[in-house]
Order: sequence, then C-alpha cells, then structure tokens
Amino acid sequence: MPIKNRFAEMQADITAWRRDIHQHPEILFETRRTSALVADKLREFGCDEVVEGIGRTGVVGVIKGRTDASGKVIGLRADMDALPIHEETGVDYASKTDGAMHACGHDGHTAMLLGAARYLAETRNFDGTAVVIFQPAEEGGGGGREMCDDGMMDRWGIDEVYGMHNWPGMPVGTFSIRPGVFFAATDLLKIEFEGLGGHAAKPQETVDTTLMAAHAVTALQSIVSRNADPIERIVVSITAFETSSKAFNVIPQKVQIMGTVRTMSPEMRDLAEKRVTEICEGTATMFGGAARVDYNRNYPAMVNHDEQTAFAADVARSISGQCDEAALVMGGEDFAFMLEERPGAYILVGNGDTAMVHHPKYNFNDEAIPAGFSWWAEIVEQRLPAGS
Repeated sequence: MPIKNRFAEMQADITAWRRDIHQHPEILFETRRTSALVADKLREFGCDEVVEGIGRTGVVGVIKGRTDASGKVIGLRADMDALPIHEETGVDYASKTDGAMHACGHDGHTAMLLGAARYLAETRNFDGTAVVIFQPAEEGGGGGREMCDDGMMDRWGIDEVYGMHNWPGMPVGTFSIRPGVFFAATDLLKIEFEGLGGHAAKPQETVDTTLMAAHAVTALQSIVSRNADPIERIVVSITAFETSSKAFNVIPQKVQIMGTVRTMSPEMRDLAEKRVTEICEGTATMFGGAARVDYNRNYPAMVNHDEQTAFAADVARSISGQCDEAALVMGGEDFAFMLEERPGAYILVGNGDTAMVHHPKYNFNDEAIPAGFSWWAEIVEQRLPAGS
C-alpha cells in the first residue's frame, strides 16, 4: 500500500486518539467530551476556522489550501457517537462508561479524520478549501440532518461531500463502493393496540389486545412476501412487544409493538407505510379493538452520486490497488441527508476478520488507519490539485 511517509509517522498518534475516544464513549448528541477533544485538536493543528455546536454538538473545521484559484470546497465527514451496548472486548482501553461502547467504529472514523485534518493543515498542498465535519448522533438521532438544517452546506459553501465507514469481513485496508442507492431508508414503527382488558379466565368478556397484536405481527410479514415486487428489497422487522400488564391472569388493556422498515426505493417506502397502517388498523378492527399507528420516516436511502463515486473509487485504488463493487446494505446511514444536499460519495474500508458492528465484542481495527485517513487526505489533494 503506497502510504506517504507523513501518514505512516502519524499512525501512533491517531491510534492513541482513537483509543482515548474508545474509552470515553458518548451516545447520540451527548458527545460533549468527544466534540471538545476534536475542536481542541483542530485548533492545535492550525485550522483556519473551528466552529462548535453545529447540529447541537457537531464540530466543523476549515482548512484553506495554499491557493484558491479553483474556489472549490470539499467536505469530509466522520461520525462521533457510540452505542448503548455493554462492551465485552476485554481490551485494556475498553469503555469506562457502563452500558456504552464504540461498537460501530465511530471512534476510528473520528480519529482518522483528525489525522487527515492534521496532515492537510500542515501541508496545504491543494487549491481550494477542505471542510472537516465531525457529526454526532448517527446512530438513530439524525445528527446529519441536524447539521444540514443548521445551514452547514451553505455557510461554508461546500461543493461536494465524502464519507467513510469501516466494514468487518473485508480485508484490512481494502475498499468497496457502489454508485446510486447504497444504504436503505430506515423507518420506525410504534403501534398501540387497545381493546378491553379483563380476567384471563373470562376471555369472552374482553377484547384481547395480545391476540390482535400477535396476528398483526404475523400479518405484517405479508408486506414483504405478498405486497412487494419480489425483485425489490424490503425488510419489515418487529423488535419489541410490550403489554400494559405483566400479570399471569390479566388480559391487558393495551399492547405496544415497535419495529423498523427498510426499503431502497420511494415506491416501496410509500407501499410499506400504507400497508403497515392498513394491516394494523384492520387487524384491530377485526378483533373489536383499535390501533394507533405511528410511522416515522427516519433516514432516507443513501444515494451515491455517479461522478463522485467513480472519483472516490479511483482514489481508493491509488491507495490500495483495488476497489470492489459493494453490495447493497439494508442498514441505514444518515450521511444520506448530506448527499441529498450536495453531490458526493460514501465508501467502505476493510476492518478485517473482526466481530460485526453493533456487537459487544466488536472493535475498530487500528491496522485500517493508514488506508482510511490516506483516503480522506487524498480526496482533497486529488480533487483540488495544487496549481490547478
């Protein structure tokens, strides 16, 4: 892997930053320590501007090249937040916060982008401006949407934006990407069924919410098997089922179920919302009860732009020698909001043979650092070549 000498020299520092962040995980928008660390580092590196509080706890750093004949601005984004999972890695730098851990590698993303920022601020070997974006609340909070809603793209005149995620199962330091739809739209369901509670020995005097909710859970799977075109991608998962009573001998007055729907196209998203509502309300009516459906459109599908994807793949090949075509991912990614506002691309970098993300034994692989932060730095230097 043709890693520049300065990149190799910085790996120890980036690893130390990563492990420090790993020890102090923060969830959603509560990234106060991490955000402060990032802002302090960016000022230490000599960034031309450092602004905190974008998207609540996000941080933006501005690095100007030696020249600005191009007038172009490239954004680079890393996520900072952790997950509410108890860590089981056993590493000596494990989380010091009970019930929270960096189980998705955002500690690695943040540290690698800090490394790229340091290098770019030192060398400034590009024509234009680099904007480094450190985002909170990727894990369900919509931090990307919050930063865009704060006017980030217009405030700094960002022309293109690039993001990255580590990927277990891919060889360390390799890359993969795809143009067009890449990650799924992720929607959240909360459905409350109400009937008539009563004694379990007298079901004829009740309207059984447990029965209606159980039927609804099963019927919701017909959206995938009988409503959606078989060549379309859609997932409907019910992940929680809670009754208003915990007694053995009570038929509960209310039952709440929760879950998620993942789709790749606007048409499937519309179909899913329509059918979820029809199935739950219809099932409740059939049993003599009622259902209140809260269908929350959360993250849109993440769509890579063709030109920027081709460029991002070329940069990856210049670093690792190859960049494979990635498979579609049914997981969500709120970098989608940034790609809705500006052209850009999102790439995967190999994390090696590790536990999968969102697992208590997952750990970001520090051996992926050279490839990751090289890609971010090269995105700027190759997109904004000095003397252009």
